[in-house]
Amino acid sequence: MIEKLRIHISQIFIVALFLIIAFSTSAWERYGPIVSVTLFFLGIIMVGIASLGRLWCSLYIAGYKTDRLITQGPYSICRNPLYFFSLIGALGVGFASECFLIPFVIFISFCAYYPLVIKKEEAELLKLHKNEFESYLRRVPKFFPKISNLLEPEEYIVRPIIFRRHIFSALWFIWLVGILEVIEELHELRILPVIFNIY
Repeated sequence: MIEKLRIHISQIFIVALFLIIAFSTSAWERYGPIVSVTLFFLGIIMVGIASLGRLWCSLYIAGYKTDRLITQGPYSICRNPLYFFSLIGALGVGFASECFLIPFVIFISFCAYYPLVIKKEEAELLKLHKNEFESYLRRVPKFFPKISNLLEPEEYIVRPIIFRRHIFSALWFIWLVGILEVIEELHELRILPVIFNIY
């Protein structure tokens, strides 16, 4: 239930942001390409990191989300690596819009919403896994990774059918950047009107 609500809220938020982007353009373009190009490449790097990070998380969690407590791989360095990489990806998409306003709105929205989601999910995990999860809480930071904690097994059983489904959700940041490029092209062709500029 929480998962579905989170996905719906995220989808509504993404659509709202893309509507803003669809009818606006970066005000930095009037000062030359340096700021716009730098922001775009920063965004691309962040989206790449996020996509690889989410694939890494999916490799460990696909098919095991409620069956057992995952404490290896990305889940050994922080308790919410999917959300950590999602934030990096969302900010990357924001920077790829070549302005500062969109990533700022994304960051504030994330900080306002996701701590509540994390708190609810951790309360459920505590009910399911009790002492094991309490020990995990003490060892592993909630959000920002602690690389020295990294623990990876030599072998890990992956459920390929479920992992294949997760691949698509891991790569959606790349698709969003593609949509940004289509919007920019539509602006240049004057098919999509630019109503306002954003910084």
